Amino acid sequence: MKSLIPNMLTSLNLVLGMGSIISTFQGNFYQAAILIVLAMVADGLDGRVARFFNSSSDFGKELDSLCDLVSFGVAPAILAYAFYLKEFAEFGYVAAIAFATCGALRLARFNVNTSVVKGYFMGLPIPAGGCVLATFIMLNIKPQGIIFPLMVLIFGYLMVSKVKYPDFKGKGEQIRIFPALLAVFLGAYILFVRLDAVLFVPFIVYSVFGILNTLFGLVESK
Repeated sequence: MKSLIPNMLTSLNLVLGMGSIISTFQGNFYQAAILIVLAMVADGLDGRVARFFNSSSDFGKELDSLCDLVSFGVAPAILAYAFYLKEFAEFGYVAAIAFATCGALRLARFNVNTSVVKGYFMGLPIPAGGCVLATFIMLNIKPQGIIFPLMVLIFGYLMVSKVKYPDFKGKGEQIRIFPALLAVFLGAYILFVRLDAVLFVPFIVYSVFGILNTLFGLVESK
């Protein structure tokens, strides 16, 4: 019975992801994006509830990955394609498929590396990757040129990269002050330009911080 509640939250993640896909088909892109963000909230709660009830299980872990792929890999890719990628013909088609595929690869690598990678995330977590796209689309911005498909490809790559992202559990990857300040400054600038980017900022700041923190770490080790 204790496992029922966290598994229900995990399933809610999938329900919201499917709701996002349906909203995209209906042309309601803002609602589709919001549902992806809400799926992230459900995804964040299921693990905490499972630990609270001491009911973590292999079944729950596998279910979580399957739901994450839909909500943060497939749903954002379909949303991005319907929102703007479709205007880039084959390039947009490839970008959407690449993002979803990278999400699947990231989840598979995470599952097999749980006993090896500790204290940090190797690559951008898929909920953050999906929410970066979703919250950007909420701003209804369509950049000129190929910026948007490149953005989709970059965040897809970040998920399968070896960039180290902190898990904020107090151990593992060192959080360096200067990269953190640069990332926060970027977030503040975005908010200055677009105050309605309040949901987008945390995800882009986290994404950029991981890159900067890893680069500074490599410089320090030389």
